[in-house]
Amino acid sequence: MGYAAFGDNSPGNLLTGFGFYNPYWLLDIANAAIVIHLIGAYQVYCQPLFAFIEKWAAEKWPKSQFINKNIQVPLPGGFRPYNLNLFRLVWHTAFVIVTTVISMLLPFFNERGWIARCIGILATDSLLPS
Repeated sequence: MGYAAFGDNSPGNLLTGFGFYNPYWLLDIANAAIVIHLIGAYQVYCQPLFAFIEKWAAEKWPKSQFINKNIQVPLPGGFRPYNLNLFRLVWHTAFVIVTTVISMLLPFFNERGWIARCIGILATDSLLPS
């Protein structure tokens, strides 16, 4: 649903764009579910990228203590210690910050529909010049 279905008439907020404003609590629950879903999906889809960069860095700098050293962090309650890797902590944090800033710089959905239109026009314009 969205640009593919409605084109330029696509609302910025799909939950309220069609005149569905009441009950407010239902919209709040739907927005919270969307946020929870996106946070989980973000973590799942980023794992291959994280693993690739960590493996590449470990192969590129095998003697680096920052990249390859695991710090044992004791956990209370008789649990086994947590292996903290400083490179992993810094890399994941920096990646999340950069992607969050980039996503904040993008305008809302209905204002970024121009990206889809430009891609479609670019393909036809380069193949079928006027």
